[in-house]
Amino acid sequence: MTWTVDAQLALTATQAVDALQSGRLKAVDYVATLLARAAALSHLNALTTLDLDGALAAAQRIDALPATARARLPLAGLPIVVKDNINTAGLPTSAGTPALEGFVPAMNAPSVQRLVDAGAIVLGKANMHELAFGITSTNFAAHAGPVRNPYDPSLIPGGSSGGTAVAIAARIAPAGLGTDTGGSTRIPAALTGTAGFRPSVGNGGAERRYHDSDAVVPISHTRDTVGPMARSVADLALLDGVIAGGAALPALALEGLRIGLPAPLWDGLERQVEDVARVALQKLEAAGVTFVPVAMSELDYLNGMVGGPIAIHEARDDVLAWLVANRAPVQTVAALAARIASPDVRAIYDEVLADVLGTHYPTALNYWRPRLQRYMAATFADANLDALLFPTTRLTAVPIDDLKGSSTVSIDGGPPIDTMEAFLRNTDPASTSGIPGLSLPAGMSASGLPVGLELDGPHGADRRLLAIGVAFEQVLGAPPAPVL
Repeated sequence: MTWTVDAQLALTATQAVDALQSGRLKAVDYVATLLARAAALSHLNALTTLDLDGALAAAQRIDALPATARARLPLAGLPIVVKDNINTAGLPTSAGTPALEGFVPAMNAPSVQRLVDAGAIVLGKANMHELAFGITSTNFAAHAGPVRNPYDPSLIPGGSSGGTAVAIAARIAPAGLGTDTGGSTRIPAALTGTAGFRPSVGNGGAERRYHDSDAVVPISHTRDTVGPMARSVADLALLDGVIAGGAALPALALEGLRIGLPAPLWDGLERQVEDVARVALQKLEAAGVTFVPVAMSELDYLNGMVGGPIAIHEARDDVLAWLVANRAPVQTVAALAARIASPDVRAIYDEVLADVLGTHYPTALNYWRPRLQRYMAATFADANLDALLFPTTRLTAVPIDDLKGSSTVSIDGGPPIDTMEAFLRNTDPASTSGIPGLSLPAGMSASGLPVGLELDGPHGADRRLLAIGVAFEQVLGAPPAPVL
């Protein structure tokens, strides 16, 4: 079979693996096509590093395998991108910040290694919001720059995993890895018409689904996790199965599913976001889904008592531990912070260094977080819910702020709202309570921008949540590709 460039670019991860395993598509040809695509779309700033020689050499090794060996690799020849705060042996891991520019870790993060062992090929490192402390991916570091939304390059793609999302949406790669502390896989997925997954974390210890410990430039060990990103939920399930193991997705019928609609997360939406989301609900209800309104009147208060103190307090010790464990070029948080390029991130690190929320941390971690977790678990149990569903973000992508990187936004002409708070509101509860969250495309707004829907599930129900997402995307369909 002769593959046109357009046919290769259109492949989802699962489709690409099928073609690569069977030998119908050569890994070298596919990788070369995507590398050329990356070069042609460099103005989007999706990548900080492109590994031309390494990716082509890895593709040659895949093509040289006997057919039986290639067929046994779950990801044989699949090109991926990896967020620039996730350790990669042989490739820089800078977290988008000047003090770490050019730093190359000794080993891959475990999640990366599992994908590579399964046959995946790392094309390069994906750009991001500096040090992952933001949701716009407007990066002021000279080696990074602002990531641009492929549906409109004057707009943000969301963050902090904006580069991974843009590479996937722009057909530079079919899949990749991001990280998520408060919404960093799900927000950019929603704003770029892609899918992003935050796996279960629980209390941040042994019960977490992915185990990357000191292999990611951190914010918070309690809240951080690596997460797969792709153009379909089926692709997320493929990557998740390789990283965490487990059985195939359970068989699932839409008829009889009980999905909760949490009132606080449907309030105060941009009109065009609500319009798309309501149409999606109608399609899913017609397919057999039962929607259950849930008040969740304490959600905003409980979540507000948890998130900030944990992230701001844990960042100082956790970043220091990563710097020391990885023998980074700077060995103190102060030295790292002194060279931060993005104004919004510099302001956050002033708070980190001063430990401004340190006195609130013990109560947030040991009292308010368990209370939030019990509240979330009771919501699922009391209403017999399979998942919660709501718009991933309150609004569509907004213009890039070239001066500050993060400022305020207005929803339908209303009063100004802090940009980070506006975009984090709906994604943050899953993060602070440690449960799995999934964003999938809901449709396109009246202004031609992607809108995402988020599904949250009980802790540990990751594979079932992904199965629900696969069933939902079969009803909702995929958004159109950006015109580039």
